[in-house]
Amino acid sequence: MRTDIFARLDREPEPPKIETPRMSRHRIALFGGTLAFYVAIVVAVLVSSWLVALDWKVMLFRPYQQWPGLHAFLDYYVVLGQRGPTAVMVASWLGWRSWRQHTLRPLLTLGTSLLLLNVSVGAVKLGLGRLGPHYATQIGSAELFAGGDIFPSGHTANAVVTWGILAYLATTPRARRYLSALSAFVSLGVGLTTVYIGTHWLSDVLLGWAAGLLILLALPWFEPLVTRAEVLILSVREQWRARRRLRTSAPSAPAAPEPVLLPQALGGGKGAEAAQEAASMVAVPDSPAAAGHPGAGARARAHQTHPVRSERTPVTPAGSRRPPHADRAPRSGGSPARPVTGGSVAP
Repeated sequence: MRTDIFARLDREPEPPKIETPRMSRHRIALFGGTLAFYVAIVVAVLVSSWLVALDWKVMLFRPYQQWPGLHAFLDYYVVLGQRGPTAVMVASWLGWRSWRQHTLRPLLTLGTSLLLLNVSVGAVKLGLGRLGPHYATQIGSAELFAGGDIFPSGHTANAVVTWGILAYLATTPRARRYLSALSAFVSLGVGLTTVYIGTHWLSDVLLGWAAGLLILLALPWFEPLVTRAEVLILSVREQWRARRRLRTSAPSAPAAPEPVLLPQALGGGKGAEAAQEAASMVAVPDSPAAAGHPGAGARARAHQTHPVRSERTPVTPAGSRRPPHADRAPRSGGSPARPVTGGSVAP
């Protein structure tokens, strides 16, 4: 059983070296040709040329009535061009790639492309104000500057950008070719589906394809901005992690001792002695007074203040221990014995 397929789901040990696309001559030529096509479509609609007449012929043909069996399937297929669902699907895939490859470039590139899409397509939509086929008021008219917002087709442009970004971020030429073909097929089908159900003119779809392709071709110009944004975000993340580690590793400060409030003595005597004894108990927390009678604490303090005598061998005195008296004569060996009171004295 092969296990290398599941090994690709693991995170890579270090970011891979992916070559970012550059604005080569070939890309610049494609960008210029697409821009010219974009301007030609806008001018053709503004002057109500043959393109507007073709829009009306397709609309009056009513494809959804010609092939009604496709309507149920195409109602679901057109969701591949809606911005919300497609952005969630593609962002999930690119988010996994960002985690696996240790880089934010896929997500930042997607965000940049969607921002460019909203600004460019949204500005043209609101500026021209074209009405859709279902709200058209005059046959043969371009329906411009009437408060609409369907020119160019947002579904088509979003399909080109959202699915084309996968091919733009591909890491191998083979994957880039396959994803380019897939994104072209999806965006082409989404554009024709909007024409089938009657929500867009054919010229709307043509301009939507051009608008989305212009964004994909212009993305290499924004690669330095994406790189700076990635460096900034990663540096902020490292600073936040460093502060968090510092907070967790810092030792907690010792708690300050709380003062003990003693009752004020009403007068001298026993009240003052009790206050002094309580203060001495607080000062000597390890004394026996903390567990027994207060008198035991006083005795313990007296014992602690008394100096300890060194151990020595007792010396037995040789003579008498009675102190001498100054008014008495010292005894001599030949003096007569003292007579006993009340007895007779020998002659």
